[in-house]
Order: sequence, then structure tokens, then C-alpha cells
Amino acid sequence: MTDVLLLPGVVLPASLAYGALLDALPEGTNAVAKDLELYAADEPPAGYTLDAEGEGILRAAAEAGFERFQLAGYSAGGAAALRFATLQPERLLSLTLLEAAWAGNQRTPAEQEVQAEFERAMALPAEERMRRFVRLQLAPGVEPPPPPPGPPPPWMASRPAGVAAVTAAFAACELDLAPVIRAQLPVLYVLGGRSNPAWFAALAGRLAAAMPDFTLEVFEDRHHFDPPHRAEPERLARTLAAFWSRDGL
Repeated sequence: MTDVLLLPGVVLPASLAYGALLDALPEGTNAVAKDLELYAADEPPAGYTLDAEGEGILRAAAEAGFERFQLAGYSAGGAAALRFATLQPERLLSLTLLEAAWAGNQRTPAEQEVQAEFERAMALPAEERMRRFVRLQLAPGVEPPPPPPGPPPPWMASRPAGVAAVTAAFAACELDLAPVIRAQLPVLYVLGGRSNPAWFAALAGRLAAAMPDFTLEVFEDRHHFDPPHRAEPERLARTLAAFWSRDGL
């Protein structure tokens, strides 16, 4: 039995983000998709930090009976997963980052330019902020997905504030990768070929240079808002199963 904890991004609830992947994971996978602590109430908690997500990870693991487990996170959930891994690598068998949105504040010049754009976007009105937030995460020339038909679901009302809160949490968090490096924790980074390369590919490159056990899997036709766990769950499930079944995991 493989114990797995999955964290979603800053927009979709965990059940919607990971429903297809949960169905595709092989028999013998004990997977729990956990919502972000960011949305535990109607509004993001005052003074929200990524460490709040770490507390939630520990609580969810205890409720599921997980001692050591595989941790995977997408976008903001990937950032939270990475932060947790630096604090308690001994609890993890592996770390999977599905286009993690942040990996510390030491950035390449190209990343710094995108970060400045993100900061400017956070000052925009809520609806315009979300449009700009989406556009910044796509490669040049890639069109964002159309909005789903019908009125927005009720949970969508909390997302502009959630985006602002998690962006501020990134800026305030110091990330020390040394514990993950010392533990030689296996890290898988899943990258979409149509996502903004100045952000996600650059971030993956920095992690690859630092981590002693790093695997990169590129889904060429996917992007941050058409991610593999929703668009190609069967292929991603095979990738994850192979990663988790390596010697020592």
C-alpha cells in the first residue's frame, strides 16, 4: 500500500482538482486529496503563512494513519509541499511538485521580471487580478482556457483574496533546501510545455541544480491551467506509480 497526500492549487478544491487522478491511480494506492488551509474559513486567515499548510498536512496524515508518505502538490499546493519537506523531510518518502508556483525568493532575472508582474497584478481589482494571474502563468501565445459555462460556483468568491494571501505568503517565507538535500529526498517535478518558461521551467531548473535526486517529467501539450492531473490523469498516474515504486520508496 502506497500512502499519498495530494494538495491542490489556489483555485480548485481538492476534490475537483484530483478526482480524475484518484480514479486513475493503481490499486494499492491509499491517496487523500486535501484542501488548502487557506480556505478553511470563508476568508483567508489573518497572517496566513505556508506553515499553516504544514500543520494541515500533519493533521491530515494523522487522520489517515500515515507515518511516512508520498507528498504531492500542484501550484500553491506544491509550494506548501516543498516548504513542509524542508521542515520535516523524515516524514516523507518522496516529494512530487506539479508545477509548484514557488521555490524560494532567490530567482533568476527572468523570474524576477515575472514576479514584478505578479506583484503589480495583486493591486488590480479582483476580476482583473484573476485574469492577469492566469495570463502570467502561460507561455507567450498560449490562450487561457475559456471560463466554464454558467455562474461561478460559490467557492470562487474567495479565490481573489486567496491568490493575494498566498502571494504574500511566498514573499514572506524563507526557504532552506538544505534539509531536503541532506535527506536525499527523491523529488519529481512535473512541467507543462505550454506554461510560462520564464517562471516554471526556470524554477524547475533551479531545483534540479540543487537536488541530488531530481526527476523532471515534461508534458509538452499541457499548461498550468490544463494540467496533467486533469488533462492526462492516466499518463500522470503511470508516471507517479513508476516514481513511487523505485528502490527505497
